[in-house]
Amino acid sequence: MSAREELREVRREGLLSDLRDPLTWRTALYVLLAFPAGVLVMGLLSAGTVLGVLSLPLLFGAALLLGALWLVGGLADVQRFLARLLGLHLARPALSPAYTGVLPWLRGVLSDAATYRALLFHVAQLPLALLCWAVLAALLTLALAGLSAPLWLGQPHLPLTWKGAAVQTGGLARVGAGVAGLGALLLLGGVLNLMRRVWTRLVLALLSPDQEGAARREVVALRRAAGRIALGDDLQATLQEIVRQARAASTAQTVLLLSPVGLQRVGSGHESPLATAPASALAPGEARVWAEGGMTLADLALPAGAEGGGSGGTLRAIYPPGLRPSGDELAFLASMADHAATALQAADLIERASLRAGEQERARLARELHDSVAQALYGISLGAKTARATLDKDTARTQASLDYTIRLAEGGVSEMKALLFSLRPDALEEGGLVAALSQHAHALEARHGLRVHATLNAEPPLSAEAQAAAYRVAQEALHNVVKHARASQVWLALEQGAAEVRLTVRDDGRGFDPQAQGRGTLGQRSMRERAAGVGGSLSVESGAGGTTVTLRLPAQAETP
Repeated sequence: MSAREELREVRREGLLSDLRDPLTWRTALYVLLAFPAGVLVMGLLSAGTVLGVLSLPLLFGAALLLGALWLVGGLADVQRFLARLLGLHLARPALSPAYTGVLPWLRGVLSDAATYRALLFHVAQLPLALLCWAVLAALLTLALAGLSAPLWLGQPHLPLTWKGAAVQTGGLARVGAGVAGLGALLLLGGVLNLMRRVWTRLVLALLSPDQEGAARREVVALRRAAGRIALGDDLQATLQEIVRQARAASTAQTVLLLSPVGLQRVGSGHESPLATAPASALAPGEARVWAEGGMTLADLALPAGAEGGGSGGTLRAIYPPGLRPSGDELAFLASMADHAATALQAADLIERASLRAGEQERARLARELHDSVAQALYGISLGAKTARATLDKDTARTQASLDYTIRLAEGGVSEMKALLFSLRPDALEEGGLVAALSQHAHALEARHGLRVHATLNAEPPLSAEAQAAAYRVAQEALHNVVKHARASQVWLALEQGAAEVRLTVRDDGRGFDPQAQGRGTLGQRSMRERAAGVGGSLSVESGAGGTTVTLRLPAQAETP
């Protein structure tokens, strides 16, 4: 907000706004305490320094100097506490590292810029407080004298003289004196407001944490927010962590994240009625700093969505009276707003991807049901009708129809089990490799009429990644048998050796020339990559009598 806009805001509030503002009288209390506090601080520091220097040849002289140096930081903490009267809540900077001895502590204190800034504040406090006392005393005297003029002006026992001559005062003079007193009182409120700004800037400049510390906090906050976004497990918790880090690394007393319609999503810090103030109409990525109810607000619009939509909401920071965000802090808050937008966009993309995956899975399931279970049910219906039609006429044909119907029913059951098994994302983990291969073999027999000889034995000692790779290689090899081999039988074997596990898929199909295939088809390349990814190897042998695919995987050491 510009100076002209601030002036218009004050005019809109009225002439008595300063006198009606509780912060004005809290500032008066701060100024009232500043002078005795300054006297006490300068007295303690001066006494400790002078006595320490004079008694330096003695043993306790160095202790007095160290005590005076410690008081610089300790009294600065007292000043930060008093600054709460001005609406400031300052974090205490670490003046020294963890105490490991007198010399390390002394080096830490003397090398910290916060020590010298605190000392400068102690030196400047006393004369500035004395000046404020003098100005306030003069204005208060004028205000009291003017407002009480009807009680004393023109009284016989209090004559007024000018250059030795008596001055007669009438009712107009009393009214004028009262108006002057009221003006002095209004001026007193404005001066207190000005003093609050002066003291606020002095406290922030000399007692607030140093800029290097603020930069470190901002970097830590950005890193933690980015780490939370990378988890991507809970959008609400992610947004809450972002606003919490934004408040922790800034001077704002409250940070909120508002939805596009102005509703609060999450918040961190003190509750404020300004949380429900209408959000600024900002373009995506734009920022605005404005005043409302004596507080300072900073609204930062979240960037536009990934699909080119409007803003995803507003990041709002609320500051105590007299405190405004710096340009660097606004840049930090803009980065946190970008993090919030990234979290919202990532959640939206994940949701849309899940919906798309669900649609694709439903379409695949519909195709599988149509190609297998639906056809099996149709065949069962025809077989049952044939058996019923020939029940009294041809017993042999009825028996054949019933056998056919039973085979179709068993195949349909196996196919349905295989479909249900494939729909469960944790089926391989819960059932194991042997169960997964068995189910797949049954489905292959039911769907394509192949005779599958499965010799799977016990569950092999493989890692979860190796089990997944073995299952996918077996799937691809059996798919190739169905698609290309024109085989009638398939042999599926899973054997465990001393140091390796061997998976073999062999068929009696027409085979192919491995040399003519070069490095193999896309399916073969995929199988080789899966094997290599878990430290295994794949070999393919083929000829006129069929094809053999052998996968070798390193066995996992069994834990005792």
